[in-house]
Amino acid sequence: MHYKPEGFTIGALAAAADVGVETIRFYQRRGLLNEPDRPPGGVRRYGKQDVARVRFIKAAQQLGFSLDEVNGLLLLDDGTHCDDARVLAEHKLAMVKDKLAGLRQIERALSDMISQCKSSRGNVCCPMIMALQS
Repeated sequence: MHYKPEGFTIGALAAAADVGVETIRFYQRRGLLNEPDRPPGGVRRYGKQDVARVRFIKAAQQLGFSLDEVNGLLLLDDGTHCDDARVLAEHKLAMVKDKLAGLRQIERALSDMISQCKSSRGNVCCPMIMALQS
């Protein structure tokens, strides 16, 4: 019978978490993920908790949290800091709402410029280009 070591190699961890190996290494350099000890003559092994941690980091990033903010959330991971995590999420939500308001303003401006372009066929100057130059 052939002995198979427990845990994930860095490549298997990356595959299980649906990221690249360089992402794992980057998270380690940023202090978001611990690098396990290498046994003498062996390969570092990661556990299921490491897969969950990488997935958590990616999920938080998809919600717009920066890596510094993700690190803050990870520090609150003992379950007793729900109020602190909520405050961070409320702050992030306010930032997202501000960005959305800005994007809506850009959308209106672009729509207006496009409408002006459609209605000014045959003019010498393009209204959109003129608006961007002023």
